Order: sequence, then C-alpha cells, then structure tokens
Amino acid sequence: MLTSPPSFSDIKRAHQRISEYIIQTPVMTSKNIDEIAGCELFFKCENFQKVGAFKMRGAANAIFSFTPEERVNGFACHSSGNHGQAVALAAKLAGAKAYVVMPKNASKVKIDAVKGYDAEVIFCEPNDQSRTQACEDVISRTGATLIHPFNDYNIIAGQATAAKELIESVEDLDCIIAPVGGGGLAAGTCLIAHHLDPNMEVYLGEPVAVDDAYQSLKAGKIIPNQSFDTIADGLKTTVGEKTFEILKEHVKEVFTVTEQEIIDAMKLIWERMKIVIEPSCAVPFAAILKNPKVFNGKRVGVILTGGNVDLSKLPF
Repeated sequence: MLTSPPSFSDIKRAHQRISEYIIQTPVMTSKNIDEIAGCELFFKCENFQKVGAFKMRGAANAIFSFTPEERVNGFACHSSGNHGQAVALAAKLAGAKAYVVMPKNASKVKIDAVKGYDAEVIFCEPNDQSRTQACEDVISRTGATLIHPFNDYNIIAGQATAAKELIESVEDLDCIIAPVGGGGLAAGTCLIAHHLDPNMEVYLGEPVAVDDAYQSLKAGKIIPNQSFDTIADGLKTTVGEKTFEILKEHVKEVFTVTEQEIIDAMKLIWERMKIVIEPSCAVPFAAILKNPKVFNGKRVGVILTGGNVDLSKLPF
C-alpha cells in the first residue's frame, strides 16, 4: 500500500493493475460547444466508465492492491453513491464482500446500483460525522478493510489514470480541469499532469454552496464545509488531508459556480453532445463558461466524472 503521494511509476503500475477491470473511456469533442465556450474542449467521458463514474479506477486499484488473504473480511466504505458502487463492484470482482454506508437521502438509482453489485447497504444520517461513525461500526462488526473515498494514496493513484489517458490521447493540451469534492480525482489529476507535462495548468471546479477547496486553498488550511446544499451530490465532501497537501502544491485556481450555472451546463451537454452526465460532472464545464478570459483560445481537457442520474428527478 502507498504511504506517500503516488510517483509516476506508482500511477503507471496502478494503470496496469486495473486495466482489465476498467474501460479506457473515449475523449469526445463538439464544435458547437467549442464555439459557445470560445476554446477547444476535450471531454474525457468517465460517464461511460464501469459503474458510470471514474470512481471504479480508484476502488479497483485499492482493492486489487490487497492479497487474496487480505480480502477475506471484505471491504467497507461510506459514499453518497459512485464510490459505493465502485467498491461494491471491485470487491465482487475480487471475490470479496462489500459493506457500503450511504446517507438516507442518497439517490435511489445509486442505492439500487450498490445493492445490484451484491453489497450490504447500511444507511446513516446525511453528515460526515454520521457517515464516519456508521463505517467504524461496520468495520468493528465485520473486520472489513476501509476503502476511503479519497484520503488514500492508492485511491489517488487509481483516479490519476483518467487524466493519464486523456493527456496521452490528446496532443498539446494547455490545461486540464476537473471537479473537486474530497479531492481524490483532483489530486490524481494534479500529479499525473505534473509528471507528464510540468507546464500544464490544472484548474478545479466546485459548487459555491460547498466551496471548501476554494476556501481551504485561500486560507492555507482545511476549512470544512458548513453547508451540503448542492445538486452536485458527488461534491458535498470536504477535502482530505492527503488530497489537500497535493492540491496546495499543484492547483492553479479553483473556480466556484452557482447551482443554476451547474444546471445550465449540464443541460447544454445533454442537448448538444447527446450524453448523460450527472450534476457534479457539469461543474468544470460550468466553470469554463463562467471564466471565458481564462480559457479563451486554449486546448482544455475536461474530465466528465459520471453519469448516474435519477431520470425521474432531472433539474431541467
């Protein structure tokens, strides 16, 4: 298991380890959207990934880093959905049991998906303290190993492989932008961008309602979220200690966007690209539309993180 931020060779090894368990997702473009945004956008479509989100990369890397003997008591995690689905599927593929703690208000489509991968779902109140306590209770009851959603170097190395594929498949990117919640994908993106092209700028998008990364990077210390009231349910978590140390060193800027800006960006991608993305996924694109001077004329890599949407509750 990794005990320090992943090196380039750590990320390459992670990519090899998970290659048979993930999809190398396509990079899509849209001339129409480029005209609207005033720049060239290259969308890395992790909404087409197994479990419908990039989270499969980190979960598979973490779980398959354990030997078969270390997997016997199974794996536990807390998640509003996508990480839970990823742990459930990766554990199933590894022949192990998964226990997933989910908030009572998690979307039905995500709860059903976690159960569909044979995981045991344990419900908790929708706050960090309740999630953590419920997860600790499960671990003491079962002896399961915790797979943290983001504050884990093996998770970060796995998530980095999405940006690795993007950078390796698109020449001459000027910058790359990803959403930030707990920071696993953001930290992995920062590291692989730094390793592959030290001049590449990394930007992050975040809902203004849960702007802990923006506030924390400005303050130089972690400022936890006080509110969790955002449509971007995958981004409600406060950044972790491990991810924050990496973000501090490598992030050029965090852009915040309103709920309406997220909805508008999400709708535009549905309409113009004919693909299903979830609200969290629209946040970086919303940030690009909001900050045209920053991205004008540039070649921009955008990680579309997931497509797990409750179709009965679309915001538009």
